[in-house]
Amino acid sequence: MIQGHGGNKNKLARQLCCPVTDIIDMSSNLNPLGPPDTIHAIIRERLSAIHSLPEPDAASMCRGFARYHDIDPRNVMAGNGTTFFIYTIPRALGVKKVVIAGPAYSDYKDACRMHGIDHTHCLAKKEQNFQLDIDKISEMAKDADLVFLCNPNNPTGALTPREKIAFLIKRHPDTCFVVDESYLPFVDDAQNLSFVSDTHYPNLLVLSSMSKIFRIPGLRTGFLSGAIPLIDKVMGYYQPWSVNSLAQEVITDIFAHPEAIEPFYEQTRVYIREEKQVFVQALQGVFGISLFDAPTYFILAELGRMTAPDFCRAIGQDKILIRDCGNFYGLTDRFVRFSLKTRQINLALADSIKKSLAHGMENHV
Repeated sequence: MIQGHGGNKNKLARQLCCPVTDIIDMSSNLNPLGPPDTIHAIIRERLSAIHSLPEPDAASMCRGFARYHDIDPRNVMAGNGTTFFIYTIPRALGVKKVVIAGPAYSDYKDACRMHGIDHTHCLAKKEQNFQLDIDKISEMAKDADLVFLCNPNNPTGALTPREKIAFLIKRHPDTCFVVDESYLPFVDDAQNLSFVSDTHYPNLLVLSSMSKIFRIPGLRTGFLSGAIPLIDKVMGYYQPWSVNSLAQEVITDIFAHPEAIEPFYEQTRVYIREEKQVFVQALQGVFGISLFDAPTYFILAELGRMTAPDFCRAIGQDKILIRDCGNFYGLTDRFVRFSLKTRQINLALADSIKKSLAHGMENHV
């Protein structure tokens, strides 16, 4: 359990005999702008909320989410991060066979293993820039109770067009599709790509994370939305007080000011576009590494001669932590991922990459 997760700042700090605060973590997929200032203010102002039990079903933050997305509150539930739902859904729906559109986030697989559920992967190919093979998924979905699909995908960043996912949902009414939209707010035109408001599909569940876009992973908050019968089934396995008091205060306040949400999203998207362009240009023509094109702020890369463990160790010497993707099913020990931050840090990573690859080349001569 929990075998597929990545970087460990504390471990690298111990290896380098430095304070953990010296480590630059570019292994975690979080908003490079950080949380809005208002979130820290809310935490300071409402710290006393931890003295009381939170709402057992987090109803207030669910109403805020439902209001923002123009859906019935009965179509949504809040949890201790989207991971809570990933592990709960297979059991709650009593599924026996799962298809995972991959390479993908390891918790989909781990959730199946936890509950002894038969699961298989439908792997996208690097030659197609990791775009999903919709026809192949459709064929495999015929014999599956549930399909996990992350859009945009982690770790590849590949974005599947909305109409292709809709095709699968309509084509296989007896198969439940869990669409993980944790990274969708970072993508242009996200509102028109999202399925959150499509609660009329009886076989669709959508995961929405607050952790990534608002950079608050420690508060552990996420939402599940879908048709009421499906939500009711998952709710049957819900534990009271799953979302802590402080998290409920923060998320409820965010949705109490909906006019600030989209501007923050757009500010993030503009920042990502600019910084990604600068970073990619800094690595143009560098031998030994290939970057995969995707609309996300995290970048999957394939190495030439160096292995991912060796490369991560070399980058780690500069106190930068990146993600070794060798434990993603469908990827090899030649794949790494890094999540962008400030321009200064991004260019420092680019310099470290060049230096590490040059040193690696010398060792192969």
